[in-house]
Amino acid sequence: MGATTTPEVFWIGSRQSDGAPIAAAIGGNKAAGLSRLDSLGLRVPPAIVLSTGFCEEYFERGGTLGPDFPQQLAGYVRRLEESTRTRLGGRHPLLVSVRSSPPTSMPGMLDTILNVGLTESTVRGVIRTTGNPALAWDAYRRLVRSFAETVHDVPAGVFDRLTSRYVTDARASAVQDLDPLTLRSLARESADLMRALTGQPLPGDPLMQIVRAVDAVCRSWNSARAREYRRLNGLESLSATAVLIQAMVFGNAGGASGSGVGFTRDPTDGRDELYLDFLFNAQGEDVVSGRQAGSDAARLRRVLPGVHAELEQAKARLEAEFRDMQDFEFTVQDGRLYFLQTRAGKRTPWAALQIAVDLVSAGIIDAETALQQLTNVDLDAVERTRLEPGSDEVPIATGIPSSLGVAVGAIAFDPVRAQQMALEQPVILVRSEISPDDIAGLAAASGVLTAFGGRTSHAAVVARQMGRVCVVGCRALRLESGPHRCSIGDRTFREGESITIDGETGHVYKGRVAVVTEKPLDALATIAGWRQPSPISNGSA
Repeated sequence: MGATTTPEVFWIGSRQSDGAPIAAAIGGNKAAGLSRLDSLGLRVPPAIVLSTGFCEEYFERGGTLGPDFPQQLAGYVRRLEESTRTRLGGRHPLLVSVRSSPPTSMPGMLDTILNVGLTESTVRGVIRTTGNPALAWDAYRRLVRSFAETVHDVPAGVFDRLTSRYVTDARASAVQDLDPLTLRSLARESADLMRALTGQPLPGDPLMQIVRAVDAVCRSWNSARAREYRRLNGLESLSATAVLIQAMVFGNAGGASGSGVGFTRDPTDGRDELYLDFLFNAQGEDVVSGRQAGSDAARLRRVLPGVHAELEQAKARLEAEFRDMQDFEFTVQDGRLYFLQTRAGKRTPWAALQIAVDLVSAGIIDAETALQQLTNVDLDAVERTRLEPGSDEVPIATGIPSSLGVAVGAIAFDPVRAQQMALEQPVILVRSEISPDDIAGLAAASGVLTAFGGRTSHAAVVARQMGRVCVVGCRALRLESGPHRCSIGDRTFREGESITIDGETGHVYKGRVAVVTEKPLDALATIAGWRQPSPISNGSA
């Protein structure tokens, strides 16, 4: 196996990645970054990479895996078993995540399935291995939900309602607070619900779970949201994603565990400081999906200072290696830090200018490289809006600030209406949470306001990249069951009524608030200086 014997399959992990770092065009952006993290000595769970060519062949066959794939897959997985000292379906079971790895980063547009390999039988093996029944049953109910949503296209809402009922009945604040017996009941009822809705149970063969997950990840390349993202970003020439099959690490293993997303610099304004979201006792999807509000980033520094120190040290190493601001995902299992991916971070145009200037000043890149990184930034259009000085407007609510600037517009409650209304006026897209399926509405809107989610969720990342003002996790926002209506605090709003959102403070205002505009004059002057021809010496050689 590996680059020399099977060109379509690569290995990452234990500082034994196959050969040179994997090229993004072959292994995808995620695998390319992981192979370099592995070579740097940062802790990476071992992984098998099925190349972009593998997925291209999938589509050439009409969207099917080859008849020999299960047998081939069993051979690939054997190396993961040897590396982790586990066995698929065994007493000490191997569990994997099956993740996309497109040639260019497409945050949240393609599918991922975690905890693959869990069955009623292997749950007992996880309990025996970890001594943590809550972890085992929580991971199992997560797999059932993810498998139903990703493989069978079951709407997420049906599992949200089931989970909410269990949380309410237990008088708990969140699903993480449920005891192991309640989690077991929730997992089993989730499995029954999936069977009732799809007519199929979760596969009892762990290998077939991986096969179905690989098929779903390949298929997600042609989802409506993925096609729209490629259209909006000029990526139509890309033909396929690669697929990662990676050993699981568990952020939901208890109080010294969690999952997070970090940027090596602030992606809103470019400040040189770690920008983290973290949730204790959670898996990565909890952070990036936007389904959960809040962040334990400040608590991370207090509770696990060693992990926080490792992240600070990694910040400099990542920027030195990749020569750009990085967006990375990580998991902490029982106090041990693992990196799951890194990529060039999406940022606002304002932040792009500031980061370019600062990276040159720090000697990480030269001016020519900085100008190349700014190729797609319209320098003449870079600006930020602020509330007019002296404004005495009082906010009606506050959410999590997740971008730069202020947006004023009419409320739209779904992406289609946002696109329609934006033809005549600026629009604020108001949602309970933003899904990657909402990308067309994000592109049409001037800003987005959500009741749930964090500032590093995939949707917030994409909104920033598009230059949209973004406020998430506004707990005073409630979407009403009635037609086209919401409440923010004690006020009710209908579709078309105006609000103002401030992406830097998280404040939400009723109506249209006066704003002023400013430009990054110092950064623009520095960049203009880079473009001046070098002075020619008056002397002669």
